[in-house]
Amino acid sequence: METGETAAGAAAAGGPATEWDRIVDVLVVGTGAAALTAAITAADEGLDVLVVESTGLWGGTTSISGGGLWMPNNPLMKKDGVRDSRAKALTYMEEVIADVGPVSSRERKLAFLETVPEVVTFLGDLGVQWMRSKDYPDYYPDRPGGMVGRSLEVKAFDTKLLGPWFKQSRPAASGIPAPLATDDVWELSRAWSTPSGFIRGARFVFRTLGGLARGKRLYGLGGALASSLMYIVRNQQTPVWLSAPLTDLIQDDGGAVLGAVVSRDGRDVRIRARRGVVLGAGGFARNAEWREQYQGLEKEYSSAPEGDLGQAIDIVASRGGALALMDDAWWGPSAVGPKGNVTFTLAERSMPFSLVVDAAGNRFLNESESYVDFGHHMLENNKRVPGTPAWLVFDARHARRYLFNALLQGRAEWKKQGLLLQDESITGLAEKMGVPPAALQATVERFNGFAKTGVDEDFHRGDTVYDTYYSDPRVKPNPNLGPLEKGPFSAVRLYPGDLGTKGGLVTDADARVLREDGSVIPGLYAAGNTTASVMGRTYPGAGATIAPAVVFGYRAARHAAAYGPEAGSVPAAGSAAAPAVEPAAPAAPAVPPAVPTAG
Repeated sequence: METGETAAGAAAAGGPATEWDRIVDVLVVGTGAAALTAAITAADEGLDVLVVESTGLWGGTTSISGGGLWMPNNPLMKKDGVRDSRAKALTYMEEVIADVGPVSSRERKLAFLETVPEVVTFLGDLGVQWMRSKDYPDYYPDRPGGMVGRSLEVKAFDTKLLGPWFKQSRPAASGIPAPLATDDVWELSRAWSTPSGFIRGARFVFRTLGGLARGKRLYGLGGALASSLMYIVRNQQTPVWLSAPLTDLIQDDGGAVLGAVVSRDGRDVRIRARRGVVLGAGGFARNAEWREQYQGLEKEYSSAPEGDLGQAIDIVASRGGALALMDDAWWGPSAVGPKGNVTFTLAERSMPFSLVVDAAGNRFLNESESYVDFGHHMLENNKRVPGTPAWLVFDARHARRYLFNALLQGRAEWKKQGLLLQDESITGLAEKMGVPPAALQATVERFNGFAKTGVDEDFHRGDTVYDTYYSDPRVKPNPNLGPLEKGPFSAVRLYPGDLGTKGGLVTDADARVLREDGSVIPGLYAAGNTTASVMGRTYPGAGATIAPAVVFGYRAARHAAAYGPEAGSVPAAGSAAAPAVEPAAPAAPAVPPAVPTAG
C-alpha cells in the first residue's frame, strides 16, 4: 500500500475501521472544466490533490465543445468599456430561467454571478489567456437584462507545451487541430458569400499558417480551454490518474464522506480525502438505459464522449443524494452521418433559403432560435406529429453559399446512403422524404411569402439579434429568410441531439451535494454536468454549460479548503506529516507558470 491509515486512525476520523491505500486532502473526479478548475483551486490553496479520470483520455466533454463560457459582468468587459452589472445579469437570469426548485434558486444564481469576476481573474493570473466573444449575443437579447458580448473563450493554445501528455487527451483524439475561435464561426459559415466572411476566413488561414511556421500545434475552442487548464494542473505537479473510474464512496456512520474507492490497474484503491471529494465527472448522455428511463428516448444522438455514463450520479443517488432535471439535456438538432457520427447543427438551420419541417411537412418552430429551445420544440412536436426525424430543407443557393459542417465529410457518401436527398422540385423532394407533397409545397410557398416581406408571421424568425447572428446580411429584407426557389432542392434529417445531459445531483451555492431532505452530505461536492444546472431548463447565452461548471468547481474547492471536514488540521502539502505523492506518468515537464498562446 502506498500510504496506510490503520483502523485506529480511521476511528479517530470518526469513520469505519479501514485501511487507506492513499491519503490526500482533496480527491477530484473527472477532467473537464469543473474538475480541473476545482483541482487548480485546491492546489493553489496548498492542498494535496489527486485527480482521477474514468476513461483513458483526459478533457471530458469540455475539450470537444465550443469552449465558450457565459460570464456576465466579467473583467474583460470592464476593460473594453462594455457596461454590465451583477444586477442587470440577475434580472436577465430571473427573467429567462424558470423556477425549477433549489437548483435555480436566487441564492445559486447570485453565487454564480458574484464569483464570475473572481474566478476569471484567478485563472487569468495563473496563465489562462481569456478573450471576449464580443459579437455573441445572449440567447434572449430582447428580454430585460439581455445584451451582447458576455461570453468568454480561451485563445488558441500550443498543445506541444503538454509534451507526451497531450497524446492522452480527448482533443488529440477528436478535437479540431486548428486555432478556431467561437467568434470565428458565425462569419466563417458564410465565408463564400460575404466580404466579412471572406476576411474572417483569410484571417483564420493566416493564423493557422502562422502557428505552423512558428512550430506550434495550436488548438482552439474547447481543446484550448481544457489544455490551458491541464497545463496549470501539470505545472502544479498534481497527479492525474487515467482509466481510474470512481466505484464507490466511503462514509462514516453519520453519512459524511471520508473518501472513495477508485478502480486502478485491476484493483480497488481506497483513497482518503480529508477535505472532501469533488465530483466533476460529467453527466449520463451515453447511458442508453437512463436516457430511455428519464427522457423517453429510444436512441440518443449525443455529442458527449463515450464515458459519459453517469456513474458518479448513480453512486451518490444510491446513498441518498437528491436528483433534479433528469429529464432534460443541453438539447440541439443534430445530423447523423454515414458512419453514425453525430454533428450538432447551428448556423446551417439559421441561414436563409432554408426551413425545417416535421413528418407532416409543416414548420413548427423558429429555425434560428437557441439550440436548447429547438431541441425542446422537436421533442414536444414529435408527441403531436410522431415521426422523428425533422427535416432541414434548403435550395441550391444555401448549398452553394453556406458552410454545412456535417456535409464536409463528403456529400457523395451522404447521397449514396440516402442521408442527403435531392430533387429538382419540392414535390419530388417531398416524395423522397416520405412527407405529404402537397403539405410541403404549401409550407414552402407560405415561407417564401414571408421571405419577400421580411416578416415571419408564424414563428418570428429573424426578429432578434441572436437570430441574425447566424444569417446573411446581403439577404434583404430579413437576413434569416430567403425563398426556396432555386433547384436542386435538398433535405437532411435532423434528430433531437444534445451536448450532454442537464440533470444530476442537487447542490447548494457552495457546490455541496444535498440529500432529498435538503441537508448537506458533508465532504461531498459536485459541479458541471454531474449536477442539475443552475440555468434550469434554458440556456441564457453561449457557454452557459461550462461557465457554471468552472464557477462551482472553484467554489467547491474554496469551501473544502476553508470548511472541509478536517480544515485546519491537515498538514500542509510537502510537510513531514503529509503523505508522499508520486507524479502521474508521464511526469510533468518543468514549465513556466504562464500559459503561452497563439499571440
